Amino acid sequence: MADPSSYRPKPGEIPDSPGVYRFRDEHRRVIYVGKAKSLRQRLANYFQDLAGLHPRTRSMVTTAASVEWTVVSTEVEALQLEYSWIKEYDPRFNVKYRDDKSYPYLAVTMNEEYPRVQVMRGHKKKGVRYFGPYAHAWAIRDTVDLLLRVFPVRTCSAGVFKNAARTGRPCLLGYIGKCSAPCVDRVSAEEHRELADEFCDFMTGRTNTYIRRLEKQMAEAADDMEYERAARLRDDIGALKKAMEKNAVVLADATDADLIAVAEDELEAAVQIFHVRGGRVRGQRGWVTDKVEEITTGALVEHALQQLYGEETGDAVPKEVLVPALPDPAEPVQEWLAGRRGSGVSLRIPQRGDKKALMETVERNAQQALVLHKTKRASDLTTRSRALEEIADALDLDSAPLRVECYDISHLQGDDVVASMVVFEDGLARKSEYRRFQIKGFAGQDDVRSMHEVITRRFRRYLAEKEKTGEWTDGENAETPEIDRNGEIVGTGPTEDDGRPKKFAYPPQLVVVDGGAPQVAAARRALDELGIDDIAVCGLAKRLEEVWLPGDDDPVVLPRTSEGLYLLQRVRDEAHRFAITYQRAKRSKRFRSSPLDDVPGLGDTRKQALLKHFGSLKKLRSATIDQICEVPGIGRKTAETIAVALARSAPAAPAVNTATGEIIEEEPGTMGSSGEPVTMGAPDERRGQET
Repeated sequence: MADPSSYRPKPGEIPDSPGVYRFRDEHRRVIYVGKAKSLRQRLANYFQDLAGLHPRTRSMVTTAASVEWTVVSTEVEALQLEYSWIKEYDPRFNVKYRDDKSYPYLAVTMNEEYPRVQVMRGHKKKGVRYFGPYAHAWAIRDTVDLLLRVFPVRTCSAGVFKNAARTGRPCLLGYIGKCSAPCVDRVSAEEHRELADEFCDFMTGRTNTYIRRLEKQMAEAADDMEYERAARLRDDIGALKKAMEKNAVVLADATDADLIAVAEDELEAAVQIFHVRGGRVRGQRGWVTDKVEEITTGALVEHALQQLYGEETGDAVPKEVLVPALPDPAEPVQEWLAGRRGSGVSLRIPQRGDKKALMETVERNAQQALVLHKTKRASDLTTRSRALEEIADALDLDSAPLRVECYDISHLQGDDVVASMVVFEDGLARKSEYRRFQIKGFAGQDDVRSMHEVITRRFRRYLAEKEKTGEWTDGENAETPEIDRNGEIVGTGPTEDDGRPKKFAYPPQLVVVDGGAPQVAAARRALDELGIDDIAVCGLAKRLEEVWLPGDDDPVVLPRTSEGLYLLQRVRDEAHRFAITYQRAKRSKRFRSSPLDDVPGLGDTRKQALLKHFGSLKKLRSATIDQICEVPGIGRKTAETIAVALARSAPAAPAVNTATGEIIEEEPGTMGSSGEPVTMGAPDERRGQET
């Protein structure tokens, strides 16, 4: 626990201007980001008597080891920079809203030649119009099914669309009148886009226009005695009205607004948002957060606005945002929202009328969400705490292992040997900390040796980071290894010290290996060789689910109903899944490789052109340089390089079926590892064991 006075800036160092500040811990991790109208006044609040601070603020300043700041010119810039840093560094003491699910949207892909209506989740894409979010995907599909009678827009996937265009036959929706079938040119691209525009207009709330237009067309058809057409229009009007009934009018003046309500207690807060478009509730979502700092309702609202509109632009930010309390000050936030929208945004508290009544409804939803979350979390926290305590008791640990790392080795009969590292913190998976390794120290199958190599590499990196931050030195000038995108040590060199989470900087309290006594002994030996004696090691054997400890002749047997055993199984199974996924990806990539991959500047298009021209790699290998030059896009220098690469990779002997002894003729375009024909073995030989 650090003393805030040890890193308190000297008097006069802190500027009296707007800015953003960051607190870092002893590992240089950013643990809190804040903004201030006056940095000097705001930071002074943190360096007062600890007894006068809120308990959570006191915990933050005693966890921190340094503070730094960045000066900006306006409060709006401070708001934007604060949002960017919170998103980048994910500080543990900042308010972070946890969305309990990925909400579905009704999306219209206006960026395609033939726009498609579909359900979408996740990040929003440029050129796609979104409506929602909705609570359930089936609600979107029900609405779309009703609207397709009137707006028969394409809903099929790209594969179905291309297949229909190739065969000249539309899908079932085209036959029953719920798709205009642009795939078979029943309508032009321009006509189909007009349908998509009308669909979007209806979804934005411009409903009365289409209802009146259809009623007029129905009356004209009846006057002309076109009763079948009039009946069809009558059914279309009924479908539109039924779709409108799914979203009752809540604001009579056809308002576009978002209503945000907050329910909170001393520890947590729930936020509910209602999206109202054209006076109707078009979507709803909710978040829950831990109150890891002393924070007002207005500040909670400000953080909710940042998360809600931080990546939105244009009409996605409504003209009116109704909140239970205004941020202090409100003007920078309102100016920031206006900048995101491109026009004025009203940020206010509803005082009377329909908007006040609707806000009360949103607040009731927030209260219910908080109660439901607390009920679920109480059970989850109790179970996870009991599991960690059982593990600590079984392994004779001083305290519960809040951070657990698990390692697994995977290969296919000794080929493509890889390893995985998964991390669980407080009993929950921390996927951003997962890492994977390629075994490079030797070739072949040796799980024990592989485990020793992986543990050594992981904790050598930890010691290097520890030495770099000044926590530990051994008198030697150790170099800091560089880590590639897969978590591999690829060399030595400097790393950026900017507060971003480092790959191997934080030690676990417990290392779990997938295996029995040999793997556990290898992991313990690797830690001992590095001089690390404060990290516990255990192994979980698959056969009887026994827990092995270093140096013990007999395993620890946990009860089958033990929460601790269940947590260890989850950790082990997750490590196995992550390792298998990586190993299969490497194997697939190797099988798709070709000698042509080694030719500089030869892309996929020209590779395909070569194989299409010659029919197979065997014929390409036997071709002359002049014949290779006949392929469009292949010059003489490239042809010479191709010939050299193919000559180097020429097979020493024909491929043989090991089951029958037959010599296998190469099929056109068929390539195995290194571009050679695939050697087929007996079924038992092809089925390798993945470990």
